[in-house]
Amino acid sequence: MRAAFLSLLGGGLLLGCAGLPDQQLAREALLRGDDETARQNFQALAGMGYPEAQTALGDMAVGSRDPSRLAEAESLYRQAASSSVRAQSRLGRLLSRQGGASDIQLKEAEGLLDQAISRGEYSAVVPLTLLYLSYPQLSPALDPQQLVNGWRTQGIAEAELAQILIYRSQGSYTAHLGEVEAKCQALLQLQDICYVELATVHRLRQQPEAMQLLLANLRSAYASGVVAPARLESVALTLADPAIPAPAELSQAKGLLDEVAPVYPGAWASLAKLLHDYPALGSPEEMLGYLERGRAAGDSRAELLTGRLYYDGRVLPQDPRLAEEHLLKAAAEQPAAHFYLGQLYRRGYLGEVRPQEATDHLLQAARAGHTRADLALALLFSESLGVKVDRVNAYVFACLAAGQAQPEATALLANLEPAMSAAERQRAAQLLQDEQGTRHMDPARLVRIQPLQNGMDLL
Repeated sequence: MRAAFLSLLGGGLLLGCAGLPDQQLAREALLRGDDETARQNFQALAGMGYPEAQTALGDMAVGSRDPSRLAEAESLYRQAASSSVRAQSRLGRLLSRQGGASDIQLKEAEGLLDQAISRGEYSAVVPLTLLYLSYPQLSPALDPQQLVNGWRTQGIAEAELAQILIYRSQGSYTAHLGEVEAKCQALLQLQDICYVELATVHRLRQQPEAMQLLLANLRSAYASGVVAPARLESVALTLADPAIPAPAELSQAKGLLDEVAPVYPGAWASLAKLLHDYPALGSPEEMLGYLERGRAAGDSRAELLTGRLYYDGRVLPQDPRLAEEHLLKAAAEQPAAHFYLGQLYRRGYLGEVRPQEATDHLLQAARAGHTRADLALALLFSESLGVKVDRVNAYVFACLAAGQAQPEATALLANLEPAMSAAERQRAAQLLQDEQGTRHMDPARLVRIQPLQNGMDLL
């Protein structure tokens, strides 16, 4: 990379000299968790007009998990996109993953990613596949599998990851474990997301020796600076993921998180969540200590879990006002926070039912894919607690909840339908169609592809 950068400068500036910005130094600082040194060097280079530095700053803004910095990232990527195909790919990926993206944004994302691939930037392969899987209405005539087949024929390595994404989307992942393992073993040195896939495969196949070898390789790659601490966290979450139908590797997960948390503050919230879900791993005091450190680092996940604890009243005394305070801090980044805020307001936990606020928050949670929010909305409009009964709205959200296989929603529909007039049914059908149109992604498909999607941050 240093040689490439020297070439970019045309030999007119020697990197590494005292006081001069250094891109290699910045990247090394990123790997060891020294974001400030990285930012200072990238900032200086970006100010001099170097697109790779602008792109790196955009990556840092996205990686901060601060939604208020997404506009900053988009601006940086746009500055670099005219001369950097990598920035073009990053911009397309960013536009495709913004919540509530418009059709215009999605089409721009499609064009950017497609152009990047045509120019040899194959990091756009997985994001473009994900775009088509998540928003099939974007190009109804296009078959993602045929697209991936074409890339595989060209020998594009990233196409193998896109194929795994298709297996996840189709729900056929477990039927292709051997193929997934072979692909990721071959790509492991090039695509560290494969650590996540191989950990999944070894869990599903219950291969403890293979898992030990994989984790040893992961730790070695991390110690040598090849793998970032965020990858250890993602593998740890995979080892403990309850959605994987196989025994969890809890002690291994905790060990990885303990290792990276001191240099990667995001891991504190993951540690707290692990102890919350599996209390035998540690004491409530340990969990609360992890949450405190996570909040101090500005992690919205720590705020969310703290708010949930005050909401539930199990580990911490129930305190709706403290729950609201922490959930509001988390809400900008964590859709689940909107669900719990909506429940606080719907149930009158703060002294009175606040129906408008409940509706606003629950609707945000539902449109972000929270599976219980539609049922909460249906109950809000059918219970007459601070809001007039509205059979039409109750029916719409009960239908959406029933589509997520929630028995209570089915029972609610059975009570609502006999009382509805023909006019109400017609209006409900139109509102249901409109609401479904605002939710581009199929929730069931989104859940299946989420593991790989979350691991693709810096491909």
